[in-house]
Amino acid sequence: MSRAITTESDIIESKIYLIRGQRVMFDSDLAELYDVETKRLNEQVKRNIERFPESFMFQLTPKEEESLRSQFATSKPKSTTGKENRGGRRYVTRVFTEHGVLMLANVLKSKQAIAVSIQIIEAFVRLRQLASVSAEIAAKIRELEKTVRSNTGDIKLIFATINTMLNPRAKKKPQIGFKPEKD
Repeated sequence: MSRAITTESDIIESKIYLIRGQRVMFDSDLAELYDVETKRLNEQVKRNIERFPESFMFQLTPKEEESLRSQFATSKPKSTTGKENRGGRRYVTRVFTEHGVLMLANVLKSKQAIAVSIQIIEAFVRLRQLASVSAEIAAKIRELEKTVRSNTGDIKLIFATINTMLNPRAKKKPQIGFKPEKD
């Protein structure tokens, strides 16, 4: 029985999502990685809001929140009647881009935040490299498909020749070797 080993970089990469065409991380995931409460992380962001332009951090819309809630089976939203539901978030989710994650390390100023931010930035870089390699492979496959279509006759001839070599139509060859005499 083999078990998959989950590394810290795998954990971090699993917390990076694509929202509005950008790779981002949720405030709650970052708070967990930085070992602080989400509330405290967001307080520091509010105190330093000028460091977080929309290209670094943005809030999810109610529609995005609802979509995520259904995908991740998270707890109930804030009540519209004014009474708080038990469980769930009581404020809008913030998401941070790669640059926002780096800025958070400067705002939080803890050794843990700096160390984790470095790991997170490395994860963003790895994902960007994988996307680049995937795009190159996709381009090469499209190019190969064009070549195959234009050379279909040649390819059929090659396969026909290989099949002929594997299944010769010659007479059955006589067996060579010792044959025991029948009694």
